[in-house]
Amino acid sequence: MMLLFMKNTLILHPIRHMESLFRQWRPRFWPQGSGEHLADQFTVQRILLVSLSNIGDAVLTTPCLQALHHQHPDAVIDIVGDPRSQVIFSACPYLGRLFVLDKKAGWRGRLALMLLLRRQRYDLAIDLRSDWMLYFIRARRKLGKLSSRAGRDLHSAEKHAAALNPLGIQVTPETRIWISPRDRRFAEGVLAGWTERRILALGLGANFEGKIWPVAHFIALVNMLADSFDGVLLLGNQQDASRAEAFSEGCRLPVIHACGLCNLLETAALLEHAGLFVGNDSGLGHMASAMGTPTMTLFGPGLPARYRPWGPSAGWLQSQDGTMQSLTPAEVAAYIRRKWAWVRP
Repeated sequence: MMLLFMKNTLILHPIRHMESLFRQWRPRFWPQGSGEHLADQFTVQRILLVSLSNIGDAVLTTPCLQALHHQHPDAVIDIVGDPRSQVIFSACPYLGRLFVLDKKAGWRGRLALMLLLRRQRYDLAIDLRSDWMLYFIRARRKLGKLSSRAGRDLHSAEKHAAALNPLGIQVTPETRIWISPRDRRFAEGVLAGWTERRILALGLGANFEGKIWPVAHFIALVNMLADSFDGVLLLGNQQDASRAEAFSEGCRLPVIHACGLCNLLETAALLEHAGLFVGNDSGLGHMASAMGTPTMTLFGPGLPARYRPWGPSAGWLQSQDGTMQSLTPAEVAAYIRRKWAWVRP
């Protein structure tokens, strides 16, 4: 469900003010862990899960979604998402309603959403994004995210899942994205004649320049791995198109250019056909891992121990000095061959 709101005006921001007060007084009125192990004492039919904003962060909350469904298979789960990433959840078979919290809608947008959520009644509400939203929601049991201190040694997927520990949930499933038959038909159309071929998918972009591996490095890497693949699939948004053109000029293998041509679920369906995905620290790596595709993520800056794609088929490599330029194609190729023996030397 998409909500449209009036443009923000220059007046006091009451929601942010209340959020600050809630954070200050939360320990007094809402002790951490309240409701511990009480979810089994009443029937859970309606659940609200507040997810995160960025694509990769939203994907890392899908283990929570799966764990909740596993424990309460008959419950309907509503989700609060973000305009950038809410489509990640749209094909989930146990999704109820999908609410969108749009930061650009300003405090009026937040207030309208809070009033809408206030009219709902939930048995269980979990907020992985912030603590303030729970104060407006009617639920028999409420759980907030793990504190930064308590979760500092955990991967983000584990930290999100740990918020469910008071319910007796102690596992962190793998990430997952649900796609529709239409998305799969789209992917088959883009990859006509290639669905049975060995495809190497690449994500050439990221959300800022310091996280982007040079195009020349990608070209050198692919040429080193060329004997193990039949073609390259380029994925990303329209801003990656110029990098895609530069890459295509130097690559030895045939290139399928899909940058800016598909939405998130269509991209996920394309990733399902790839034998390997290699990319920068971005949402694409998390999506590839969620689709079960072997995933290699390249880090310069960042904290891979906390934010790398989650799952046994996900590998990563970080430069020694925190820059992308110093991570060499030879290092990356050697890592890939060690982790995935089917990639030829």
